[in-house]
Amino acid sequence: VSLPALGSLDGDLKGKYYALRNMTDAEQQQLIDDHFLFDKPVSPLLLASGMARDWPDARGIWHNDNKTFLVWINEEDHLRVISMQKGGNMKEVFQRFCTGLTKIESLFKAKNYEFMWNPHLGYILTCPSNLGTGLRAGVHIKLPHLGKHEKFGEVLKRLRLQKRGTGGVDTAAVGGVFDVSNADRLGFSEVELVQMVVDGVKLLIEMEKRLEQGQSIDDLMPAQK
Repeated sequence: VSLPALGSLDGDLKGKYYALRNMTDAEQQQLIDDHFLFDKPVSPLLLASGMARDWPDARGIWHNDNKTFLVWINEEDHLRVISMQKGGNMKEVFQRFCTGLTKIESLFKAKNYEFMWNPHLGYILTCPSNLGTGLRAGVHIKLPHLGKHEKFGEVLKRLRLQKRGTGGVDTAAVGGVFDVSNADRLGFSEVELVQMVVDGVKLLIEMEKRLEQGQSIDDLMPAQK
């Protein structure tokens, strides 16, 4: 179902599918290091759920020619749609995400398929923590001073943000570089979540600059959102 739909995308979204089973170990690792590809799960929780069953059959990655629009196939969910690029233009990234996802959804509906959706819970995904919008808007940001500050966790909590390493879930930050994203999926619209990240990251950068100059950040502490 997915591959014919993805193969119909054109323009800036035109791309190609790469099956995991046809890649060499070196090719897989390079894509993983570049944050383009998922790795085989090692978490006991994910393994117990059957996520690695028949690995790597029917799994792969589709991406456009610019590698700014990607779709992971049969990782944790049937599809994971990703829009990404270097720099700080979150608006452009989000617009590409919305355009691509809308086109994919339209192509699915033309074949009488649609994403699972509940009027109360929103979109239904494999992990309960993703119920609702299913949207995670994240940035890789270097915070060598703030990342070590005792109030870093509290700042993120008040901004309704979460952090992890750039290697993914349950990884530590390396070199002070964090993957910062929205903590919520439910209760907010997609636009609100993206704006929350944009506003929050702007404040984190301001705090980092203060600490770099040896100044206090107490007056910048945000109120709980």
